[in-house]
Amino acid sequence: MYQFTPETAADYWEVEALYDTCFAPGRKALSSYRLRDGIASVVGLSHVARDAAGILGGAIRYWPVRIGKMEALLLGPVAVHPTRQGEGLGRALIEESLQHAAPKGWDRVMLVGDAPYYSRFGFSLLEHVVMPPPTNPERVLGRALKSGAWDGVKGDVTRWAD
Repeated sequence: MYQFTPETAADYWEVEALYDTCFAPGRKALSSYRLRDGIASVVGLSHVARDAAGILGGAIRYWPVRIGKMEALLLGPVAVHPTRQGEGLGRALIEESLQHAAPKGWDRVMLVGDAPYYSRFGFSLLEHVVMPPPTNPERVLGRALKSGAWDGVKGDVTRWAD
């Protein structure tokens, strides 16, 4: 059994260590990291999952981005410790955290990932939304948190602060 709580500043380095464990050393060179650099993750949406002993099993973060004049959440990274994979923790982190997005005023969420995996959470290809290169356009996925939230949204994904 896991307890899901919003990530706090006290969790930061432990979550970073988890991401280092789960992802390739060059993860911070990806285009999605350029969108996150120097921008705070969204408070109350980025979550950690801890077991009964308080050990970190997984984490998920969200970042604000812009697509033209529209706002969106950028989901990721989501990671589950290798010793905890296969328990449904990744699914639970995604579902739990997304429940908090719409009540906080967010209408749409996007990510860069594998369509077969993320389609089970309601994500589909965003044909007219362009991530910075070298992102594969077939991996740019979105989910509406409010009906029609992606209608007419198109253009380049840019940093929140730009």
